[in-house]
Amino acid sequence: MCNQSALHKKIKADFDLTPEKMKKVQFYTSETIILERSDEQQQMATTGSSGELVKSERSTSERIVIPANRPCVFEKLEDDGTVQIRFELGGGRVLRFAERRNISNGRYYLVAQWNNGKGELDYGGSVYYAVRGSSAAYLMVKLKNWKKNQRKDRVVKGMKV
Repeated sequence: MCNQSALHKKIKADFDLTPEKMKKVQFYTSETIILERSDEQQQMATTGSSGELVKSERSTSERIVIPANRPCVFEKLEDDGTVQIRFELGGGRVLRFAERRNISNGRYYLVAQWNNGKGELDYGGSVYYAVRGSSAAYLMVKLKNWKKNQRKDRVVKGMKV
């Protein structure tokens, strides 16, 4: 039987999860993670062909959505114990997860500079902001209970004088 459980210190210790072993483990996210970024707006005022004034604005925005329970893989273990997780190929396209000092459950939560509900982080070499609900996202693994019992019966014949 398989069930998902939060990755935490006890699981890492029980399974002796070294970085080499973690590369073979399938990870998942507990919550949807949404990353947003937008570039500066550019405004231009020009004169149209008929003599009218034209004001144009241009801005670009990008949004990355990582749904809950999305499979991901271990990339690297940092010196401070932070885990880098990859969801897609590409340079720097990793998210960082670590234990939170103010929470004692041992789970590995999304790492960002949280301020007013938004978390600033680097993804793929660009600055993104994780939206409010993303702060609750933590890493999960599937645990499979496997139990093997082996029993050997032997009937004794007894002894006579």
